[in-house]
Amino acid sequence: MIGDARIHILRIQDLKKTIDKRIKYIVHAALIAAFYTALTVFFASISFGGLQFRVSEALTVLPAITSAAIPGLFLGCVLSNAFSFMGLPDMVFGSLATLLAAIATNRISRVIEKKSIALQLVLIPLPPVVINAVVIGVMLRIIADIPFITAVLGVFAGQFGVCYFLGRHFIYW
Repeated sequence: MIGDARIHILRIQDLKKTIDKRIKYIVHAALIAAFYTALTVFFASISFGGLQFRVSEALTVLPAITSAAIPGLFLGCVLSNAFSFMGLPDMVFGSLATLLAAIATNRISRVIEKKSIALQLVLIPLPPVVINAVVIGVMLRIIADIPFITAVLGVFAGQFGVCYFLGRHFIYW
């Protein structure tokens, strides 16, 4: 009888730990989404368009640190893109690009986890730079009639600057 009570207590403690972990994950994702949205809206004048310097994209390296950043960045991007002149296509495709980049960043960080710091600094910011340059470049070509190469290079330049010069500092913070 006493043994059964101990087992139930241990199960309750395990359940509490599991719930605590899930709550922590959800809170982290929500904070990242809120921070991403706040940065994008605050810097709205440079966050949208052919040559965009979206400061919030510095957060796209966070999936290398926590997997909670994956849904957080996706949700933050959906909310932020509600303010975009490209409207619904940006909310859908821009957010999916961010989701794909976040997953790729997370996977790359797992593969190179024990490798050199230099390799991490080069590869971790790469997915959001490349994926967003292509996806947003295509959208800008279709919606804003910006020449494809101009759009891709403009997004690439902004993403590169933000992810490599601002975002990489989050990796070792």
